[in-house]
Amino acid sequence: MSCHLSGLSVLVTRPADQAEKLCGMIEAAHGRPLRFPAMEILPTDKPEAARQLFGAIAPDTLLVFVSVNAVVHAFPLLPEALPLDLQIAAIGRATAAALEEYGLPATLIPEQRFDSEGLLGLDALQDMQGRHVIIVRGNGGRELLKQELEKRGATVVYAEVYERHIPERSADNLVHGWTQLVDAVTVTSSEILDNLLQMLGEKGRELLRETPLVVLSERTAGHAFELGCRKVWVTDMAGDRGILHALCEIREELS
Repeated sequence: MSCHLSGLSVLVTRPADQAEKLCGMIEAAHGRPLRFPAMEILPTDKPEAARQLFGAIAPDTLLVFVSVNAVVHAFPLLPEALPLDLQIAAIGRATAAALEEYGLPATLIPEQRFDSEGLLGLDALQDMQGRHVIIVRGNGGRELLKQELEKRGATVVYAEVYERHIPERSADNLVHGWTQLVDAVTVTSSEILDNLLQMLGEKGRELLRETPLVVLSERTAGHAFELGCRKVWVTDMAGDRGILHALCEIREELS
């Protein structure tokens, strides 16, 4: 897919170490990415709890990775050897690709919807009676996956391997120059949107609510509408290609 963004200025709010691929795609499409991380990802300051869980993994355990961050921050804590037949689930293609890079291929990946609901729809996860599940994630987050797997008979625990924080930086210059600097905004989770609104302050929040906003799911779109955002685009395909496609639509509409 290709398009010409014709100088569209895009606020990219991903954590700093995860934004470069999307920024590069925007630049290649003749847009202008403006990097403003609204989330910071750090390793957990209590790694021993996760290390102990990983050290006790049995062959019948299901290991679920909910994000690329979960993969990156779990691997320093994993034992050198894991059971050969271990079942590993990835919540989406990017997470599966990260696992592949670390030499631990996922055996369960949703085919269409890349979230907890998509994973729960897999045939292999319908009867979980007596199964042990470790969900690898950051601090906090949705409880749906754990709750539903427990309803299906599984024993579920969390291995929290990273922490999410709001960056300590001023948004004053961004807000002051918003109308010249920002034509569209991308957010990849509801939590990033919450952080961004908090960082922007009252004046910035009103500006954001009137700015085209690209999100990855209907769930995040619903959250954005609840927060007063009025111009929300939901990507029609997964990942960065979906974001770029939505930005192309915004560019056409603004022309």
